[in-house]
Amino acid sequence: MRRIATFAIALALATPALAALKPGTPAPTFTAPAFLAGQPFTFDLAATLKQGPVVVYFFPAAFTPGCNAEAAAFSQAIDKFKARGVSVIGVTAGNVERLAEFSKDTEKCAGKFPVAADPGAKIAKTFDATMLLKPDLASRTSYLIGKNSRIAAEFDSMNPNQHVKQMLEAVAALQGKPAQKK
Repeated sequence: MRRIATFAIALALATPALAALKPGTPAPTFTAPAFLAGQPFTFDLAATLKQGPVVVYFFPAAFTPGCNAEAAAFSQAIDKFKARGVSVIGVTAGNVERLAEFSKDTEKCAGKFPVAADPGAKIAKTFDATMLLKPDLASRTSYLIGKNSRIAAEFDSMNPNQHVKQMLEAVAALQGKPAQKK
């Protein structure tokens, strides 16, 4: 019985709020301290959108198993996004003091895309991407934002394994081109 209760609590804490912004909604703009390959800079969503669509993916905390797997998956697929003119940024409220290290870790981001700090999940809250019972942590929610600054697609799942696939399919749909095969 105790195991079931512990599992239920863990599941509730990991549950996203399920209120992700829907396609067609204007995307909130933000600037945030970020790191690319360990180097600090200020990420500006509005400026990045001038160059093309952007995938903004929220994740709970750097250096946790699911977040490591998701970052590695985006890192491995980054050339597919770049080939389509799409930028990728990861945003987290968890373990922000370790983001420089996370951004250059060869098994995570591998210096291929930036990650931004979101203390208190302020940015995540504007995107309706926080955990239900832990609103100071981002849920695992990915958005494709079109160059027009509107949400083109969203995917909300605590399972890190489908975010890259869903976002690549959304990019293909946005651009009217077939998705690239592995």
